[in-house]
Amino acid sequence: MHNENIRPESVVAQALGWIDETTRAINPPIHVSSTFLRDEDNQYRSGRVYMRDQNPAFDQAEAVITNLESGHETLLFASGMAAATAVFQGLRPGDHVLAPEVMYWSLRNWLMGFATGWGLDVELIDMTDPSAVQAAIRPGMTKLVWVETPANPLWTITDIAETAEIAHAAGALLAVDSTTATPVLTKPLELGADLVMHSATKYLNGHSDLTAGTVTTRGDNEHWQRVRAVRAQGGGTLGSFESWLLVRGLRTLYLRVRAASSAALAIAEHFDGHPLVAEVLYPGLPSSHGHEIAKRQMTGGFGGMLAIRATGGEDAAIAVAAHTKLWKRATSLGGVESLIEHRASVEGVGSPVPLDLLRLSAGIEHVDDLIADLEQALAKAHEQ
Repeated sequence: MHNENIRPESVVAQALGWIDETTRAINPPIHVSSTFLRDEDNQYRSGRVYMRDQNPAFDQAEAVITNLESGHETLLFASGMAAATAVFQGLRPGDHVLAPEVMYWSLRNWLMGFATGWGLDVELIDMTDPSAVQAAIRPGMTKLVWVETPANPLWTITDIAETAEIAHAAGALLAVDSTTATPVLTKPLELGADLVMHSATKYLNGHSDLTAGTVTTRGDNEHWQRVRAVRAQGGGTLGSFESWLLVRGLRTLYLRVRAASSAALAIAEHFDGHPLVAEVLYPGLPSSHGHEIAKRQMTGGFGGMLAIRATGGEDAAIAVAAHTKLWKRATSLGGVESLIEHRASVEGVGSPVPLDLLRLSAGIEHVDDLIADLEQALAKAHEQ
């Protein structure tokens, strides 16, 4: 698509309008060759040598995401964790890193385990408090500030623009995990971030049938070249079929995210103040911490993720999840089906998640059915 006035909904629906020039197919072919032919003079004018890092199946998904994020370049990875860890592996031992206290648990564990053992100086702070960021940053020594907003699983909000100013003033890069917001709702690069990462397993794909990750950069620099090298040399790349599935999923991104966001808001409003719910955590509620920031940096909705804290504590929360029929008890988020999970049981010892918290990923089912299912589950849990 060459028309700059084309809206992003149309960009993703047609996946940039690419066609296969050989067959004129509107869906991309699946390339499975692991290697590519040299020219007669021993050159590779096609630009492709080996599938690990130069798979033509990557091209369309990376181009679509780069377009959506208003970025310079996107790299696909085999998972969200592979994408996120590549950003940190692009740093050097001894570099100081700031990350949020509340964030995706697997990455938090990796940072405090592998990354610190490898030599990164990792400091966890309250990323929602700009004064805490300012106090923790070390000019000339802090090389990366990592933000997740909304932050899993408490759905707290960090001001991307303000954090970017603090990071850049100290000579640090700002990277944003925008998995929950997606480019439908937030454009971190336009707010000042240098890098934006997604677990494409979640909303970008949206069908719970692949694992993938992406990182998009606002510009080229030495750190980005190291991230590229981590992917090429570490081999954490996506397969051809998975790349095809990702393009398939991206085509309905706007429809799915808007539907999930609308459902999540309705669910949050319904259960806010409910006698069997101690608290609803959702940035779309005016009472939520960070609501005003979310209104400013999220456009068109507040996302499909929320949490409820069940009256009655941990046992009640687990019982609620056990009694749901439509909501599926499973890990992950961002699919077309609605998921519910007692998150503290998953994260284990050291988790900042309250024991009474249930994480909810609203899908695209009818919202009245989702609410009714939670109502009956809450009632049954409190009959025990």
